[in-house]
Amino acid sequence: MAAITDTPADGLDGDPDAVIRKLYSHYAKALHGYVEQFCPDRASADDIVQETFIRAWRHLPQLSADDRPVGPWLFRVARNLLIDANRAARARPIAVPDQAAGEVGTDSGLDEVLDRQLVSAAIQHLSPAHQTVLVETFYRGGTMTTVARELGIPHGTARSRLHYALDAMRQQLQEHDAIAS
Repeated sequence: MAAITDTPADGLDGDPDAVIRKLYSHYAKALHGYVEQFCPDRASADDIVQETFIRAWRHLPQLSADDRPVGPWLFRVARNLLIDANRAARARPIAVPDQAAGEVGTDSGLDEVLDRQLVSAAIQHLSPAHQTVLVETFYRGGTMTTVARELGIPHGTARSRLHYALDAMRQQLQEHDAIAS
């Protein structure tokens, strides 16, 4: 049993717990180094290595009957477990981190949706000319010069329309706040 490294598995006879302890002492560090390259965190790598040795323990009779080295078998099992974990992670929805204690009871996602609806409603109250300049400038990232050129209006007219559009939106949103309060 002293030469478990790359010797055939015929040295795996005896007490299963003792055999696994020897395998672990010899291969755990190398397996962990291999597995950590592909895991998002140390805990996941620990789980993969642990499961590899559990499977080795379960398959000790087959491993001891086989004359091939145990090391490659352990690395193949670890590789298969990594593949399975990766597939499971892709199939699972993205985990949302827990909210901090101060944020419990608030849903910022809902707030964002409501804010978007308010802004969208405020934009609908603008004239088509004001809507166009506002959308082209803020939502499509155009500069005043490019917006004016695309709309075929003077630069000063585009600036004036944007000013009045923002002013009208500000009033609309303030009225909404006054009603909500």
